[in-house]
Amino acid sequence: MPSGLNTLLFLFSQNRAFSYFTILVAIAAVTFIFSWLSDPRRLINGVFFTFFIASLGAWFTFLVYATNLPSFRKVYLWALAILAVTVAVIVSFSWILLLWNSYVVLKHESHTLPNLLTLILAGAMLGLWVFIFIGHFTRSTPTGLRLILDIFPTVAVYLATVMYNFLVNLLLYQIVPRRYQQNYLIVLGAGLIHGDQISNIQAARINRAIQFAYHQQEKGQPLPKFIMSGGQGPNEKISEAAAMAAYAIKRGVPKELILLEDQSRNTEQNMEFSQIVAYNDYGNDNFKACFFTSNYHVFRSAIYAKRAGLDANGIGSYTRPYYLPNAVLREFAGMFVMNRLRHFTVMALIVAGYIALAICKLLNVF
Repeated sequence: MPSGLNTLLFLFSQNRAFSYFTILVAIAAVTFIFSWLSDPRRLINGVFFTFFIASLGAWFTFLVYATNLPSFRKVYLWALAILAVTVAVIVSFSWILLLWNSYVVLKHESHTLPNLLTLILAGAMLGLWVFIFIGHFTRSTPTGLRLILDIFPTVAVYLATVMYNFLVNLLLYQIVPRRYQQNYLIVLGAGLIHGDQISNIQAARINRAIQFAYHQQEKGQPLPKFIMSGGQGPNEKISEAAAMAAYAIKRGVPKELILLEDQSRNTEQNMEFSQIVAYNDYGNDNFKACFFTSNYHVFRSAIYAKRAGLDANGIGSYTRPYYLPNAVLREFAGMFVMNRLRHFTVMALIVAGYIALAICKLLNVF
């Protein structure tokens, strides 16, 4: 049996199914790459990526067994077993990791609801496991009631699938190609400490924008202008935009390169009002811009930019690892609310389907 490239050529010539499978993988790859590069803000990109990876894995499995090389197959089976065990352990015991993370977060951060999300999720996951065990391993549970109980794990699987797709898109967005030809760098606000001081999260965003600006200059392009975007909250002495501008000036950014957008109250307004500031300064809407926020917040912010009609992609700044799980859960909740009609419709159909099955079982329809 030929090896290496010759093996592939042999399979192409002798196995029509393998050829069709290869074409399918190529189509999946092209579809994902085209969709992602044309607009990385599409949620469907996560679906395309997952289908590509799944088809590639199936193609590789086909290749392993078609070549019939014992050593190759042994390595493949070991790798597959390790992957399966890893996934099983994560799914079964992720609540323990979440509990540990919640302990670390509460040790370093304030005890507010956003910082309790990993603790809440850990409790929900543990409760779900107990619920499944009681519902399915108690022999006295009637079949109809068991169907009703199945609603909860099925909805949980749906939510986990939606979150998986969100995480895939969030990770993919971190590697969107950078274009160092920007006229404006929009820095999103993040709340002030003691009413007039920026937080470490906000400083990281500004520092990332400054780093980008000087990198653009090194590539022979003019320095872009900074749009500091953030209004003044009820407990803040000055606007977030003013505080960010003061910090940037201390970091060496010329004052004349800083524009203020100090009316926004949320991310959507950040995008809408910053676009107006850029338009008024540039004179038309042919400017190029990108925005800067925390890495966990960048994908949802990009969707808000798209909704606002702002043709800009984002760049995420560094976030301490222990803080990421809570922050990502908060972002997922925000994304869920953005698409709540779709998600509640699907969950309502799941509930209705199981109730219908339970009624049919009760009436001995089947």
